[in-house]
Amino acid sequence: MLKVAIPNKGSLSDSAIAMLKEAGYRQRTDPRDLTLIDPENEIEFYYLRPRDIALYVASGELEVGITGRDLLIDSGAESQEVLALDFGKSTFRFAAPIGQTISVQELAGKRIATAYPGLVERHFAELNLDVKVVRLDGAVESSIRLGVADAIADVVSTGGTLRQAGLAIFGEPILQSEAILIERPSSERSTEVETLLRRLQGVVIARQYVLVDYDVKSEYLEAACALTPGIESPTISPLQRSDWNAVRAMVKRSEINRIMDDLWKVGARGILVTDIHACRL
Repeated sequence: MLKVAIPNKGSLSDSAIAMLKEAGYRQRTDPRDLTLIDPENEIEFYYLRPRDIALYVASGELEVGITGRDLLIDSGAESQEVLALDFGKSTFRFAAPIGQTISVQELAGKRIATAYPGLVERHFAELNLDVKVVRLDGAVESSIRLGVADAIADVVSTGGTLRQAGLAIFGEPILQSEAILIERPSSERSTEVETLLRRLQGVVIARQYVLVDYDVKSEYLEAACALTPGIESPTISPLQRSDWNAVRAMVKRSEINRIMDDLWKVGARGILVTDIHACRL
């Protein structure tokens, strides 16, 4: 039976459970449950601290797991990313007091506070800079004001929390993180893992794309298909009227409204958009 690690709480947990349900797997209904068996799919889920998942997968006790890219790197565990899951996105940045003009190179010899010491130490090793990393479990923004750090490295979304603490972002992002599926580098994938991977890929793609259907005259068909090339190519069917065609194609969800506008401009009519609930490509 395939053993899979899932975050036990927080936004990663909620989104991972929702994705697995969309992929056709049973999930726990009681947040206090530590394990759940899905006999139909021959899979057992273990609900663990997100920070521990990479370590369990690396040990071989569990075959695969869902965690954050930041947590995988921070752990230093011998696990590898298999699939980006397109949720739980975050950006890691440096920040220092507002008004201080500072570059990343100027951090050499300084104290950097962070809740992700492994990730930050690896980043500075790649930059060949010697710094002192101060590990904190929370309230990293207060570390400079309290005199334990000269700068911080932390997750940034809008930057509002940093501004409230009198801090400003500087330098390039340390890391773009998101939820990922991980496995051991040396592990030979079982049929169950391959099935899980295909199902999750199907959910990721289904969330990113929609189906667009429209009718268009033959004289405008080439221009319309250039706007909706699809994955391989659009599906084109003749209509009862000999000079009209029905077209169907997959389109990026984020671009659909602009594409609908452009289709209308080139003469397409009866434009319909449909959600994709699952797919295999």
